[in-house]
Amino acid sequence: MTSLFFYGSLRHVPLLEIVLGRAAKGIDSQTAFLPDHSVRAVTEGPFPMLLAEPGAQARGLLVRGLDAEDIARLDFYEAGFDFDTRVMPVETDTGPVPAQVYIPVERRWTPGSIWSLQDWADQWGQLSCDAAREVMVRYGHATPKEIGTLFPFIRSRAWARQLAAKPAPQTLRADMTARDVEFTAERPGYDGFFRMRAFSLRHRTFGGGWSEVMDREAFVAFDAALVLPYDPATDRVLLIEQMRYGPLMRGDPAPWVLEPVAGLVDAGETPEECARREAEEEAGMTLGRMLPMPKVYASPGYTSEFFHCFLGLCDLSTREGGLGGLDTEHEDIRSHVISFDAAMALLDSGEVNAGPLAMMLLWLARERPNLRIGHTGPG
Repeated sequence: MTSLFFYGSLRHVPLLEIVLGRAAKGIDSQTAFLPDHSVRAVTEGPFPMLLAEPGAQARGLLVRGLDAEDIARLDFYEAGFDFDTRVMPVETDTGPVPAQVYIPVERRWTPGSIWSLQDWADQWGQLSCDAAREVMVRYGHATPKEIGTLFPFIRSRAWARQLAAKPAPQTLRADMTARDVEFTAERPGYDGFFRMRAFSLRHRTFGGGWSEVMDREAFVAFDAALVLPYDPATDRVLLIEQMRYGPLMRGDPAPWVLEPVAGLVDAGETPEECARREAEEEAGMTLGRMLPMPKVYASPGYTSEFFHCFLGLCDLSTREGGLGGLDTEHEDIRSHVISFDAAMALLDSGEVNAGPLAMMLLWLARERPNLRIGHTGPG
């Protein structure tokens, strides 16, 4: 049997049970300390790391009695963070004990402030447990390297589920909720950058009964933040253009699409923060006041993808089109700064054929007179 020293998020029992795939009750554990080390938050993500620090003490749990399957599951989960084990002497009430300790690959992460288990549990516990469930579904089917690549997106998907916890108003809609849906089976789907879930379900009907059991599939995506930069003084908007896989797969001979600035909402990030970040990355611009636009499902019949839309007020008086995007994300983006009237002409002609941009331009058309009060310029 192997002894391990847990100093970080695996001390959170719900998370440990998800990783082990069993109840933690009965696991032999005791408080222990790793001398000359501190537990630090990682600046790149919601998890901690060990940092050598003379005179410090890293508090944790010495866990004994884990079997080979337990260790394999723990190794799979931790490898996704680029952590590996090293035998280190930990201090207990009865003296030093050698134990396996998960530590990051050298210089992989940047240490930050002192890490607190309680603070982490309050802010990240639910999300981390949700993400861990998706990670461990892949145990035995994916490599640690694949998990490491997908982890940020898995966390974003978990964050989307938290953002979804507050539903839109139900004034015209029925007062039925997710409790009025019953999943009867789940079948193998697909787990990659996106997820495809296959399941059987039934739901309550408007007539008061239950539907028949239906076999369905759903595309489990992310929440995205979309922003349309607009200058009320010059009455100009900024659009971006890039090649898109959806039109390509449909057989569209012109798969380069005009869109608003957009990006996936990272775990722990507000949609507005994401919109501002994406404006910097895709168009190299800083936005001023942000006005909320509708929050909508992209295609609720088959995908969880959800859009948080904003109008970003900005100065476009000296802006022209340009190139942008992140090489690390294989983005090849061209921006266009055009008049509002020109944008509406593109909508009328059909050249604007992305639904979100069409919706946002029509929203702007309604609000534009009020936004332009006090401004002079073309249009």
